[in-house]
Amino acid sequence: MAAVENVTGPMPSFDPYERGCPSRDLLDQIGSKWAVLVLGELGRNGTSRFGQLRQALAGVSEKMLTQTLRTLERDGLVSRTVYPEVPPHVEYELTALGQTLREPLKALTEWSVLHIEEVIAAREEYDDRTERTSSSAAASGLVIDGRLAETGPATSRVRPQ
Repeated sequence: MAAVENVTGPMPSFDPYERGCPSRDLLDQIGSKWAVLVLGELGRNGTSRFGQLRQALAGVSEKMLTQTLRTLERDGLVSRTVYPEVPPHVEYELTALGQTLREPLKALTEWSVLHIEEVIAAREEYDDRTERTSSSAAASGLVIDGRLAETGPATSRVRPQ
């Protein structure tokens, strides 16, 4: 199958692994905890008012929800509709572009729920291991330049206390 030429000129190549690539910034935005939850909530329940979103997203502050919605609106993922009423009636919903994130974010959310117990166990094991290493290094006096030295097979590292 022949490649289709772009008649307007060369297509930009975006690589989030390259410094300064705008796709890296987008990943940062859509990967934030509150953006994932806002997009998920709008995807599950459709059009919502600010208060409904705030109630559905336990723990989000008014300021953080406002910032998240503004960023998502700026990125073209969420639309904001203001109705001329007193008090003002504002609704948020996913745009067509925002809808394209529903499946990837759903998969990410499902993965996190499916594997959270394994992640919690790994975190506890890591914390126990690093706490033991720090305690034994301090007890044995392995302190170099005010930092605890960690030693292991074929490696030595110095980390801040």
